[in-house]
Amino acid sequence: MPLDQPVPAQNREMPRRHRRTEPSGSPEADVEQRPRPAGRRFWATAYALLILLTGTNLPTPLYGDYQERFGFSPLVVTLIFAAYVATLIPSLLVAGPLSDAIGRRRVLLPAVALAALGSVVFALATSTGWLFAARVLQGMALGAASGPLTASLAELEPNGNRRKAALVSTVASVGGLGLGPVLAGLLAQYAPAPHVLPFAVEVVLLVPAAAALVALPATRPAMRWRPRRPEIPVAMRATFATSGTAGFLAFAVIGLFLTLIPPYVATLANSKNLLLGGATVALMLACSVLAQLVGYGKPARSLELTGLPLLAAGLALLALAGGLSSLTVLFAATVIAGVGQGLAFLGGLTAVSQAAPADRHADVLSSFYVILYLGVGLPVIGVGFLATIVGLLPAVQYFAGAAAVLCTTVLIALARARHRAVVSTPTGPHGPVKGE
Repeated sequence: MPLDQPVPAQNREMPRRHRRTEPSGSPEADVEQRPRPAGRRFWATAYALLILLTGTNLPTPLYGDYQERFGFSPLVVTLIFAAYVATLIPSLLVAGPLSDAIGRRRVLLPAVALAALGSVVFALATSTGWLFAARVLQGMALGAASGPLTASLAELEPNGNRRKAALVSTVASVGGLGLGPVLAGLLAQYAPAPHVLPFAVEVVLLVPAAAALVALPATRPAMRWRPRRPEIPVAMRATFATSGTAGFLAFAVIGLFLTLIPPYVATLANSKNLLLGGATVALMLACSVLAQLVGYGKPARSLELTGLPLLAAGLALLALAGGLSSLTVLFAATVIAGVGQGLAFLGGLTAVSQAAPADRHADVLSSFYVILYLGVGLPVIGVGFLATIVGLLPAVQYFAGAAAVLCTTVLIALARARHRAVVSTPTGPHGPVKGE
């Protein structure tokens, strides 16, 4: 399916005289009002995704305080984060195909309940073990919700435009990643009960999210569910492989920012202000969101080929900032890396969503998110371990340099694949032959 062509919405081309109307209204009034409930459900579902992501990233600016309160090392910070990813991935693999089989609502409502429970455990935390338990609950919740919510957005978009649905999904996801650290940093720095209030606010915000999911249309089971290993349809494996690799690197950078960049910033600035670290994370993610808005409508591969070199440049500057002890260079690196991350992520998700078969949509998207969250969780464990040996600043520098090299390698592979595709495309008298 061409990336620029939206999926036709049901009844979109049907003449008005053939549309079913309610006895109490005229056909014209029914046509005018029909898209509105679908539009409301679409945006309410996006809100649910935003708030779930917000809650899972509230701990980001608080890890430094937790280290002082409970006495653990940077390695333990990354292990707490890894516990979240370790439960998130199996949850993704189970919940995606399960929601295809039994319906979105039956999977999403328990996920919201788990998210609320995770916030409660964080608010009550009195030791390191509580932090691990809370992150496990949050990982289960987000893993269960990510694929079904993304698929729901594609299904609920009023005009059937999967490209728009992919944009809204990535903006909501990255927006939640950025909103969480800012909200928690602001409340923890300037409001009472710094380790309780952010999570109490999250529980309150989850209430309308649950109400939105209750209002989702009920669906009949489409197939019999059974556990199975991740499997990508043959026709889209090449797309999934390239987009998944770019997404892995893009989210490895997010994992670094969510775990170790706040203390990295605090070290460079010689400051303990909790909002400063959270704001740096939010700046990177805000740049990612803005880049996605600007990139909306462009071909998926073009987005990836533009995003990866920017991501590599931002990482190189991030390594340089530690050597120069320069906050100015750090903020420049944050902006450039954020733009690159946003373009690479949007391009990858759009390509995968467009290529996924309708009956495997949530399943394929859940597998794609597995790759993303492996990128979030695995590399930062190595950085945390390295930080205990050589120190935080050199560890971040080494990671940034290595990731920049990998981004360049993937960029070259994508460019070669695109060149081969162009060369092998059949042409007619008026240009390339479409659909072959």
